[in-house]
Amino acid sequence: MSSVFFRTLHARFDASGLRGLFTPRKPRNALLRVVLGLVGIAILAVLLVVGLFVGAAMVSFGLLRGALRSRGKAANARQADALDAEYRVVPKPGQPILR
Repeated sequence: MSSVFFRTLHARFDASGLRGLFTPRKPRNALLRVVLGLVGIAILAVLLVVGLFVGAAMVSFGLLRGALRSRGKAANARQADALDAEYRVVPKPGQPILR
């Protein structure tokens, strides 16, 4: 039922004029095609290299920041944040109590 609806909707709407606006056109000259293909590959390579360097810089900055942040704190200061209390284990229903 839905396929019939979309087929009739497609037949009523002609988008050939709109489709022509967004389709890339290849040049007819073979040399120009090769040059534009190489330019596209060069742009992709530049984006890949820049992305790798930015990613590596972000990771190294995070690791350096974490190392410098924990370097100033003493081990005793970390233990002062711990809670000292008595705890009781509540058994799950249906399981034997181990003592």
